[in-house]
Amino acid sequence: MSQLYEMRLRVEEKIKADGLDATDVKGRLGLKTGMLLALISANTPDHPEKVAKFKLAVKEVLNLAL
Repeated sequence: MSQLYEMRLRVEEKIKADGLDATDVKGRLGLKTGMLLALISANTPDHPEKVAKFKLAVKEVLNLAL
């Protein structure tokens, strides 16, 4: 399982647990990262730049450290 996919799952858990607007959160993350969460799968390759960008975006949007 890719690191990006594991992070996606944690983000989705956080959205559900906190009762956040999934469309809003995923949209903001997509704008910051240039990636659509829906397209991140278990087979998505982990490019170091993408992983770093995703971690930073999640910290900024959800205040969640991955």
